[in-house]
Amino acid sequence: MFGRLGAPEIILILIVVVLLFGAKKLPDMARSLGKSARILKSEAKAMKSEGQQPAPADPPVPGEQPPAQRTIQSAPGDVSSARPVTEPTDTTKR
Repeated sequence: MFGRLGAPEIILILIVVVLLFGAKKLPDMARSLGKSARILKSEAKAMKSEGQQPAPADPPVPGEQPPAQRTIQSAPGDVSSARPVTEPTDTTKR
């Protein structure tokens, strides 16, 4: 009953969306949704690549220079929201 959406149902849904949100707000909403999807994708990719890197065998030696900071960007080319972050150190003993 509810499993199949035909052309008339999709058109009706689109008309209701345009009436509710207005034609002027739809491009902004789509842009925001796209930006959120890019952020999610880049964060997932970063987490996946961090999981593949081998963990350091030795803890840092006192007096040694700390690792360089990374910059996380919200979207490719969007430098206005980039912020430097310091990587947390693993203080647990194995």
